[in-house]
Amino acid sequence: MLFFACKPAATIVTSKEVAVKKGLYSEPKPLTVTETKSLEKKKKNTNTVSTSKSVTAETKSAKRAIVDNQNESDIIIDDENTSYLIRQLINSASENLGVGYRGGGTTKDGFDCSGLIYSTFKKFDITLPRSSHEMATIGTKIDLKSAQKGDLIFFINRGQRRINHVGMVVEVTDEEVKFIHSSTQSGVIISSTKEPYYNRTFVQLNRVL
Repeated sequence: MLFFACKPAATIVTSKEVAVKKGLYSEPKPLTVTETKSLEKKKKNTNTVSTSKSVTAETKSAKRAIVDNQNESDIIIDDENTSYLIRQLINSASENLGVGYRGGGTTKDGFDCSGLIYSTFKKFDITLPRSSHEMATIGTKIDLKSAQKGDLIFFINRGQRRINHVGMVVEVTDEEVKFIHSSTQSGVIISSTKEPYYNRTFVQLNRVL
């Protein structure tokens, strides 16, 4: 079961209009003349695919630039089926990439693993339990093969007997699941279940949205 703040459900940001009003989203600037010419040049130089495929690829590229207005460190969201809320959660968490680890931290001064997830969801008026092992008790457990963006992924590290680490899924392929989290050594980073350490310590995956 998902725990919400004691506020009306309407305060949860599920549309771009609401996000703009809350100051969580700014309308991106249109493509510059240089960017437009660059896309046209790439289109003309594409000889390895058919014309129709080339147009589609360039259209998607232009659409990402217009819709997402992302920074270099942002995660590109291509899946049109991913809900707007989940896209915003991922983008919000990604703004903290590079921030250092801090036990009990929930701000850009430093995050612990659950602090990053807690503060990211809290920004959208969704209140999760504060600790990783308590977060693991909410939502629905999902098989790793069925992982989707926005799912919470849990681990047991350092010989502990209960869950003590959490991240949020940001990308899923046939071979791996990538997640954003705050590690004690590197701070906020994106890791993969293909990495031996996380493959070995993975425990469960929960869907809370």
